[in-house]
Amino acid sequence: MSELHKFIFDGLPVRGQLVRLTDAWQELLRRRAANTQTGAYPPPVAELLGEMTAASVLMQGNIKFDGALVMQIFGDGPVKLAVAEVQADLRLRATATLADAVPPGATLAAMVNAGGRGRCAITLDPRQRQEGQQPYQGVVPLVDEGGAPLASLAGVIEHYMRQSEQLDATLVLAADETIAAGLLLQRLPVQGQHNLSQSHVAREDDAGAPGEGVEDDFARLSILARSLRRDELLGLDADTILRRLFWEERLMRFEPLAGLAGPRFACSCSRARVAAMLQGLGQDETESIVREQGQVEVSCDFCGRQERFDAVDVARLFTPPEQQPPLPGAVQ
Repeated sequence: MSELHKFIFDGLPVRGQLVRLTDAWQELLRRRAANTQTGAYPPPVAELLGEMTAASVLMQGNIKFDGALVMQIFGDGPVKLAVAEVQADLRLRATATLADAVPPGATLAAMVNAGGRGRCAITLDPRQRQEGQQPYQGVVPLVDEGGAPLASLAGVIEHYMRQSEQLDATLVLAADETIAAGLLLQRLPVQGQHNLSQSHVAREDDAGAPGEGVEDDFARLSILARSLRRDELLGLDADTILRRLFWEERLMRFEPLAGLAGPRFACSCSRARVAAMLQGLGQDETESIVREQGQVEVSCDFCGRQERFDAVDVARLFTPPEQQPPLPGAVQ
């Protein structure tokens, strides 16, 4: 099952998370591949979308927010828009819209930032909005502080977190056709509310330059995190990864989030919702589509799932329940 692991470094102002999306990621790709109109995502697009989904789970798991976290990447390349959405309970879905063919091995810049107009937007959309309340959204260009193009999605998210939260973060991401995974480390404030001001780190810093020990600790842990190779992140289990990287650290781990409590694929589309949409369209219009095309076919814009209604299905939609014949095999 897909898993989210949270941990902290005992006595250090650094927290971390490790996500491994397996069944959830595979279901997302399966739905897209089964769509007869679009087919499967090109491998570079699937990799980008997998990294976005893993990063979105990590960011949602990092905050206490009752609503959806939505990550969008858009720009001026063949990938018109890529979106990953994660709810507060870690239900997730993702999609990408292509404006042109994506060649094998295409980079992030080639897909969405060919002319330097690529953007990354993070939106926090409350589940229950108060009157007049608008979702919070932060947008950053796909370039660093010096204006140089960022080569990876991980670099884009690190840049966003430094700007939005004013705290350093280290992010490692990878995805293939079976797994989307990510490792996130974030430096926490030592002073202030909900801090580690009583830790040995803070006491040691009092004797030296302010924050010097904290910066050194985070830099050291970041070097260890960045040593994680793509094949290791995708191929090793969470216990093995954390043990190999931080075997000299005092790591305090929380109960992993998995199953119904962990990351899982979920899309709001359903056959019932499509049926209600067709009923709203009207009987004459719906039946005319069936006469022209043999059936009504509707695809979910988000996950790609297709629902098909033939002439018999459409007739049942517009027949009162008490007048409908029993379904085949129904018990009389």
